[in-house]
Amino acid sequence: MTNVRKGVWRMKRELYKLLLMVLLAILPALSFAQGDPITQARIFVEQKQYEKAIDIYKKLYDQNPTNADVYTEYLNVLIQSKDLKGAEKLVGEQQKMRQHHPLSYVDMGRVYLAAGKDKKAEEQFDEAIKFINGDDLMTQQIANAFSTLGRDDYTLKTYERARDILKNPYFYSGPMSRLYAKSGQIEKAINTLLEAGPGQQGMLEDTKATLLEFLGTDKKNLQQAQKTLVKKINEQPENPYYAELLTWLYTQRDDWDGALLQIEALDERNKENGDRLLEFARYAAKEDKYEYAIKGYDAIIAKGAKLPYYSLAKSEKLGVLFAQLQANYAYKPSDVATVQKEYEAFFAEFPQYYTSESIRDYARLEARYANNPQKAVDLLTKALEQPALRKDIAGRVKLDLGDYYILTGKVWEASLLYSQVDKDFREDLLGEEARFRNAKLAYYRGDFQWAEGQLSVLKASTSELIANDALYLSVLILENITPDSNFVPIRRFAYADLLTFQNKDKEAETLLDSLLTAFPEHPLKDDILMQKAELAEKHREYARALTFLKEIHDKHAEDVLGDDAVFKIADINERYLKQNDEAKKYYELLIVNYPGSTYVQVARNRLAALQTGTPAIP
Repeated sequence: MTNVRKGVWRMKRELYKLLLMVLLAILPALSFAQGDPITQARIFVEQKQYEKAIDIYKKLYDQNPTNADVYTEYLNVLIQSKDLKGAEKLVGEQQKMRQHHPLSYVDMGRVYLAAGKDKKAEEQFDEAIKFINGDDLMTQQIANAFSTLGRDDYTLKTYERARDILKNPYFYSGPMSRLYAKSGQIEKAINTLLEAGPGQQGMLEDTKATLLEFLGTDKKNLQQAQKTLVKKINEQPENPYYAELLTWLYTQRDDWDGALLQIEALDERNKENGDRLLEFARYAAKEDKYEYAIKGYDAIIAKGAKLPYYSLAKSEKLGVLFAQLQANYAYKPSDVATVQKEYEAFFAEFPQYYTSESIRDYARLEARYANNPQKAVDLLTKALEQPALRKDIAGRVKLDLGDYYILTGKVWEASLLYSQVDKDFREDLLGEEARFRNAKLAYYRGDFQWAEGQLSVLKASTSELIANDALYLSVLILENITPDSNFVPIRRFAYADLLTFQNKDKEAETLLDSLLTAFPEHPLKDDILMQKAELAEKHREYARALTFLKEIHDKHAEDVLGDDAVFKIADINERYLKQNDEAKKYYELLIVNYPGSTYVQVARNRLAALQTGTPAIP
C-alpha cells in the first residue's frame, strides 16, 4: 500500500470513529426524548390530540400530585380540550391538598371563567385575595396569576390589599399607576405615582419615566398631570419634588415660558442664587431651545455680579448665542455684529477667560463669520501669552491659530504651529489632528508625496473622523499622481481647495470652472462637482448645490463620493428646503444602494424621524 493510500485509509478510519462517537452521544438523548412521557404529552398537545395527552398527564399526576409543572400542564390541557368537569375536579383536589395556597383558588376561578360562570369565578378570586398578608412573594405570585389571566381589575385589588396591610403608599405604586392608566383612570394613576415619589430617594427620574410611559404626548393627559401637580404644590409648597416635576412637565408640553416662570419662582423661594436656573438654561440649550436658555442665563445675570453664578452664566450665555448663530442658516451681518459685541464686552469684563475654551469660540466667530481672521489671530496670540493657560487648551488654540494663519496667507507659520502640537501631544488624538492638518497643508502646497506619507499612517487613527478624512485625501492623491499622470489638474484642484479654506470663494469657483473646461473627463470631476456643491450650499444657493450633487449621483454613483452626494441631497431637502418626501426618497436610496456607507445609521435615524413626523434635525 502506498503512503498516499495509507494516509487516505487512516483519514477514513478516523472519520468513521468520529461519526460513531457522535451517534453514541446523541442516541441516548433521542431515545430519552422518545421515551420521556411528558415530552410525548406535549407533542400530543401541539398536535391537538388531547385525549392521548390527558391519559399521559393523568398517569403522571397520579404518581406525584405535588409536581407543580405536571399539575399546571394537566390543567391547561383539560381546559383546552373543554373537559371543564375534569378540570374542576383536578383543582378541587389541589385545594384540599394545599388549603393555604391562594393560587389554587385563582385556578378554580379560571375554570369557572372558561365555563362562563363569571360570578363563581370572582368568588374564587376574592378567596385568593384574602390570603394576602403583606408577604411580597405571595403578593407578586397572585398579581402575576391574575395578570396572566388578563384580569387587571384583580391584579389591582391584589396590590391595593397588600398596600393597605403594609400601610405604605410607596409599595407597588409603579405597577398600580400603570394599571390605573391602562384602565383609563389617568387621574388616579397620576396621584398614585406622585404620592409615592417624595418619600423615596432617587425616585424623580423613575417617576418621569413612568409618567412618560402612560401619558405619552396626549395633551389632555398632560394637562391632567399638570393640574394634579399644581394641587400637590399648593398642599406642600415646601416640597421641591413636585415643583421639579411640574417644571419638567412644562417642557414636555413645549411650554418653556411656563417652565421658566416656575423655575424662577422656585429659585427665589428657596434662595438658590440661580442654581436651579443654571440647570434649566443648560437643559434648554441641550434641547436647542436657545431663546429660553438665554432667558435663563439672563435671569441669573440680573441677580447681580455679587452672586456666585454671575460670570459662569455670562460665559455659558456666549456659547448659546454662538450656537444660535451657527444654527441660523439665514443669519445676517447684523446678527454676527450683535454676538461680536457680547464677546467683546465679556472679555473686557473678565480677561481671565482668555484661558478658557470661550476664547476659541470668539476667535472662530471673528475668522469664520465676521471675515476678520487677523482679529482671530490677535485673540489667540493673546491667549497663548496667558501663564495660567492649560496645556490641552493651548494645544487646541495653536491648531486654531494655525488655521487662521492659513486664512491670512502665513502658510509656513501654520505648519510650524501644527508641528509644535504634533510634538507636544505625540501619543494623543490632538497630535493626530495636528499631523492631519500638516498633511493637508502639504497637499494644498502641492507636496503630495510627503502628504501621502503622513496620511497612510493616519488612516489607522483611533478617531473615526480623522481616519475617514485621511482615507479620502489619500485616495484623492493616489488616484491622481501616478507616474504617467498630468499633475496640473490635481495641483489646481488642491489650490482651489486652499482658496475655499481661505474663504476666497469666487476665486476658488473660477479655478474649478477652468478645470472642468480644460479637463472635462478627468477622474477629478466628481470631486470638482462636490466642491462646487459645497460652495453653493455655503452661499445658500441650494438649487445649484442640488444640480451638482445630482450630477455626481447620475454619472459617478460608483465613485467614492457617490454616497456623500446622495446623503447631501437628502440633507439639503430636509434641512433647508423642507421637502421631506424628497429627503425620504434619498435616505432610502442611500440605505439600499450604499449599505456600507458611514452615513447609513444617520440616514436610518432621520428617515424614521420623518416617517413618524418628528424630524431629527431642527
